[in-house]
Amino acid sequence: MLDNGCVPSEKKSEVVDGFLIKYHANGNTVWSKGKINADNQPDGYWEWYRVDGTLKRSGHFVNGTAIGEWITYDDKGDVYKVTNQ
Repeated sequence: MLDNGCVPSEKKSEVVDGFLIKYHANGNTVWSKGKINADNQPDGYWEWYRVDGTLKRSGHFVNGTAIGEWITYDDKGDVYKVTNQ
C-alpha cells in the first residue's frame, strides 16, 4: 500500500512479436520495450521512454542481467550519460 492509501497496480503490458511492451500508468504511452527469453527474463536490447514518448534509456540484457553499454538520454534525445555494466 502506498502512503496515500492506494494499492499500486502492475503496469499494463503485452507481448507483441516477442517483445514485452509495458505502458506508463496512463495506459497509453510506452514505458519500456524489449525481448524476453523463455524464462520471461529481459534478453537483448531494451529501451525505456518518458510519458511524452522521448527515449530515456537503452541497454542490453543477457538472461535478465544488464551488460555492456547503457545510455541515458536527456529530454531532447541527446546522450546525457553512458555507463558500462
